[in-house]
Amino acid sequence: MVAFWAWTCAFLLLSKWGVVSFQIDELFHGNNSNLETMSLMESMLGVSVAAAPPNVLMVGLTLIEGAAAKGAVCLDGTLPGYHLHRGYGTGGNSWLIQLEGGGWCNNLRSCIFRKTSHRGSSNYFERVIPFAGILSNRAEENPDFFNWNRVKIRYCDGASFAGDSENKAAGLQFRGQRIWEAAMEELMRIGMRYANQALLSGCSAGGLASILHCDEFRGLFPGSTRVKCLSDAGLFMDAVDVSRQRSLRNFFNGVVNLQGVGRTLPSTCTSRLDATSCFFPQNLIGSIRTPLFILNAAYDSWQLQESLAPPNADPHGYWRACKLNNARCSASQIQFLQGFRNSMLNAVRGFSMSRQNGVFINSCFAHCQSERQDTWFSDNSPTVGNKAVAIAVGDWYLDRAVVKAIDCAYPCDGTCHNLVFG
Repeated sequence: MVAFWAWTCAFLLLSKWGVVSFQIDELFHGNNSNLETMSLMESMLGVSVAAAPPNVLMVGLTLIEGAAAKGAVCLDGTLPGYHLHRGYGTGGNSWLIQLEGGGWCNNLRSCIFRKTSHRGSSNYFERVIPFAGILSNRAEENPDFFNWNRVKIRYCDGASFAGDSENKAAGLQFRGQRIWEAAMEELMRIGMRYANQALLSGCSAGGLASILHCDEFRGLFPGSTRVKCLSDAGLFMDAVDVSRQRSLRNFFNGVVNLQGVGRTLPSTCTSRLDATSCFFPQNLIGSIRTPLFILNAAYDSWQLQESLAPPNADPHGYWRACKLNNARCSASQIQFLQGFRNSMLNAVRGFSMSRQNGVFINSCFAHCQSERQDTWFSDNSPTVGNKAVAIAVGDWYLDRAVVKAIDCAYPCDGTCHNLVFG
């Protein structure tokens, strides 16, 4: 169980990253919508507040020097970047690409704010970051990918690496698609073109990006290269909230329209649905040709707090205790959440029938389980059918087993690392 102290320590972290007091006031006391506020918070704190394990590998930043000439820049026009730890031995020609997550911005206000953080400007990028979970370099922590070339591509566009537009008056560059392309070109140049195995992964907004770019990633390599994709906590559902509205659809509609996302989305979807619908993975995964693994918590804690029961949908705070701690949910609230789980399972039903695809949906209140060591692979990490996340993903990727791991409904799973916020 992870205690939610982030709202307190946020101020210390924000000051570390150079966010000044008026920006903190704007975040907590301004007129932002709830989803906008959550994305601003997530853009500064990331999606996980879990401490890095002791003696974790720290990996330095590389900026993509030629990116500006291609128009591949962060929201504020600065260069994008990545962190690379080289593989060795049997993993020397294997590549794992992790697309960083961290919310979205859906209007000029939130995107301008985002420019003042490491989610909108490389001026605020951490110069070294920890590589844990699926990025760990230790076999005992990451049994199948520890000696691969492992890359984390930094997220500084605000539209899951998918936009291609600009607003000159506001000084905003919406160039997620170009950042993606420039990063791939750079990695191919420095050795990824020789890969015999490649895995594109991502968490949260990065998990959505790994779905959006999965077939593009496959197209970089010859047919002889084993190429697959992993989406962790990226299955954002077009769900009805507790007030019978669609809060996340409204938010995504702003992202798509502001950042010119529609022109970069897969045509297999936009030929039959509107662009906002095609930003929801449930409308994409059925047409992706490349093998894809969906890793998601059935009661995704981000979606519970910010899509299903955001404050604007729950003005009297009926859901507040439940959102802070799943043990405090009433029977009727659990029934509502079981309906959300059923919708998620329905969304992956056809997808999971393909032998090449993998599924791991555990009945936990969690968000992003591949980047945290305790949920990826540890002595007490979450399991479905006695199989940890890392083993399930490895079995699927290396074709050791077909993986269709669907957990029983809450509260049957005693292995969860549920996020508790108070």
